[in-house]
Amino acid sequence: MIDLSPTLIAAIAATFFAAGVVKGVTGMGLPTVAMGVLGALLSPLAAAGLLLVPSFVTNVWQLLAGPGFGPLARRLWPMMAAIVAGTALGAAWLASGDTGPTTTALGCALVAYAAFTLLARQLAVPPRIEPWLSPLIGGATGLVTGGTGVFVIPAVPYLQALGLAKDDLIQVLGLSFTVSTLALAAGLGARGAFSPETLGASAAAVVPALAGMWAGQKMRALISPQAFRRWFLVGLLLLGLEMAIRPLL
Repeated sequence: MIDLSPTLIAAIAATFFAAGVVKGVTGMGLPTVAMGVLGALLSPLAAAGLLLVPSFVTNVWQLLAGPGFGPLARRLWPMMAAIVAGTALGAAWLASGDTGPTTTALGCALVAYAAFTLLARQLAVPPRIEPWLSPLIGGATGLVTGGTGVFVIPAVPYLQALGLAKDDLIQVLGLSFTVSTLALAAGLGARGAFSPETLGASAAAVVPALAGMWAGQKMRALISPQAFRRWFLVGLLLLGLEMAIRPLL
């Protein structure tokens, strides 16, 4: 259970507004920003509980916005099924409440995502290996999701490497994040790892998250999304480094 003081409520609202802005400008990043910032204020388990409803609402919105849901779902259902299975296994670690290792793991996941996105060249997955690689990537993503609450590694680099059209990529990212959110909620809920109060606070966080998305979409026309995304990733990298070493200090 989270002790929701006025200061913490304000911090949670500001975090989800900022995370919504990032998603509005770049098309992704809300769960990653929310877990990174809230994980610095709360335990990763509490942060993951707060993330569930805003992540679900914003990603379903993204999922339903594109035209190609059926073909994408048929193509990538083995990956989505593996995400569910991996998350179910990984959630046992996050639900254990052992904050030191989970904070370090969350920090490492943030560092890995930010560093890869900043430094790596665009990859390409040959169609012949996709049938067996997709479930492996899905399982690995599920384990990371269940253990840290972060949905992006290695799913996002992999999906970007499939050569999808822009609208299809945005939609399939929404599909992956929606499946990950539902699987994480089921995994944590099955272990009694969050309370009705946490879910109520998570539902309330939808308002600042959507307000941030709206503001981010307006900002997109005024700033360079590439420059914004680069500085966002640098900040995420520094935050992840701090979280990774914090339990060691």
